[in-house]
Amino acid sequence: MNAQLTIRINGRPVSVPAGMVLAAAIARAGFRNFHRSPQGHPRGPLCGMGVCMECRVTIDGQKHLRSCTVLCSQGMEVWTDA
Repeated sequence: MNAQLTIRINGRPVSVPAGMVLAAAIARAGFRNFHRSPQGHPRGPLCGMGVCMECRVTIDGQKHLRSCTVLCSQGMEVWTDA
């Protein structure tokens, strides 16, 4: 049995498998833009391993966290800036 978690992305509840990386959960939920560059361009995951910083989101009120390095946890609140 594959356990499911419920997280909220931009206020919307999303069910994801336990152990899923947050960047994958955000993309799976249909969000492609995670934040905006200083020039206002939409940005999303590029490297997938925490080097490029393009997957930054706000998690439980903490800004600029790399979503590709964080596992989803029950009740997590995620906000994209895009």
